[in-house]
Amino acid sequence: MRLIAVQTQCNEASLVDERPSPFGWPERHRVLVSAAVLAALPAVAPHPALAINILIYGLFATGFNLLFGYTGLLSLGHAAFFGAGAYGCGLAIVALHLPWYAAILGGIAFAALAGAVIGGLAIRTSGVYFGMVTLALAQCLYFIFYQWTSVTGGESGLRGVSVPAIDLGPLHLSLLDPLSKFYFLLFFVVLALAAFSRILESPFGAVIEGIRENENRARASGYALRSTKWMSFVLSAAFCGLAGALNTIHLGIVSIDTLFYTTSGTVVMMTVLGGMGTYFGPFIGAALFLCLEDLTTNWTSHWQLIAGLIFIACVRFFPAGVWGSLLERIRK
Repeated sequence: MRLIAVQTQCNEASLVDERPSPFGWPERHRVLVSAAVLAALPAVAPHPALAINILIYGLFATGFNLLFGYTGLLSLGHAAFFGAGAYGCGLAIVALHLPWYAAILGGIAFAALAGAVIGGLAIRTSGVYFGMVTLALAQCLYFIFYQWTSVTGGESGLRGVSVPAIDLGPLHLSLLDPLSKFYFLLFFVVLALAAFSRILESPFGAVIEGIRENENRARASGYALRSTKWMSFVLSAAFCGLAGALNTIHLGIVSIDTLFYTTSGTVVMMTVLGGMGTYFGPFIGAALFLCLEDLTTNWTSHWQLIAGLIFIACVRFFPAGVWGSLLERIRK
């Protein structure tokens, strides 16, 4: 009965993803459709490195979207989990000499652990205080890694993360080839999207959307809000940690900037730009943001000013994000 109450609440709300859509088949098979669209990125992106960045930062924004877009909690410190995944993967390879697959799992686990600790402290607050606590704790993690030079490399970053080739039985995959690397990373992104879709379709997904729409009603339905928010926080951190680990495999180095608060701001902009609370919106936001950065940096060093103005215009004319606004207009 409690689940029915929350699901009814979600149906009553004006949610972009819950409205009847003329594209029934694509929505029922959204993982497959998303994988097909992402697989075509190398053919349309100006260069392979940009296509890989869209994959990684789109996944990062998707993880953030679980907490912000679907649970309604605005974290200002999600760089902590992207960086934790990156350093967890890098240290597993450099310091522990683990194979790449164990390193990726290590990155996810380290990010989830950081999410469990930071989330356990942050969910005791709400509103702007929640955002400020996540920002402060993320900055604490940044300064720990910045000062711990003997392990993390400090300001110079963690170097020597080398995964030049991967052998899967008879298959030999060279990550020095950009196209091979792209499809190798796409495999993990699609797995993450499948898991993300399964979470949204589960009773847990209905509950977090109910919390977002009306926290008091969800509480009155008998749900333990604190533990549900905490679980959403940890899952969000795990997705962001996977994105960080893939970024380490891609770059072969972990920069201290991955933990800095500007990275947290970037993922907020990508999610809002694409459409928070939509399944594929974060990838649209990441693509728009990174393409804009790629184009404007070719002729000015003040690309952030242009990006900021375009971001303001998008928020003004596309309040539900570019992808979210497009879906709304199609469904009318």
